[in-house]
Amino acid sequence: MIQPVPSTRAPLVRRRKLLTIALATAALPLWLPAQAQPAAGSTANACPALLQHNFPRLQDEKPQSLCQYAGRAVLVVNTATYCGFTGQYAGLEALYRRYQARGLVVIGFPSNDFGRQEPGSNQAIADFCENTFGVKFPMFSKTVVVGPGAHPLFQQLAQRSGERPGWNFHKYLIARDGQSVKSFPSAMAPDHPAIVREIEKILSVK
Repeated sequence: MIQPVPSTRAPLVRRRKLLTIALATAALPLWLPAQAQPAAGSTANACPALLQHNFPRLQDEKPQSLCQYAGRAVLVVNTATYCGFTGQYAGLEALYRRYQARGLVVIGFPSNDFGRQEPGSNQAIADFCENTFGVKFPMFSKTVVVGPGAHPLFQQLAQRSGERPGWNFHKYLIARDGQSVKSFPSAMAPDHPAIVREIEKILSVK
């Protein structure tokens, strides 16, 4: 019996089909992630202008963007180690722990602008805050908050609220949208009903 001669065409066709499938599959990762990625500039657009600032972290001076707090209520406080209001660190930390899970962040900016009550280094300030008051809320390096050399953040906060810091532990409460700013004087303790009421009001808005 004569055996049929194997055709060389079928394997060639199969190889071509496999090659076509392989090329199509290899192209998928190049296309799909591009569709999943956000449009250029979307991150910047999500961060309000008021938070588009970078500051060195107090503990290690590594740069941090305030944009990481976009969408939260932000309580900004200029602090000092040797001040009659220094005990407010405890109240600020308690406020942070109480409302952190609901969307509040407290951020501190040591400043030597008033009475030269913050003369130490960033490391000395960090050690004091942690060892004396157990501060866990974010703290940033020493910052000028008033006068012609004031950091742009504090210039903007003063413009939005109509008030500049008059002393250490002045407080600014920024709403979730990064637009509205409320100002509270140094003598007003962090747990003052007026401050708590405004925080509750902001956090109730999703």
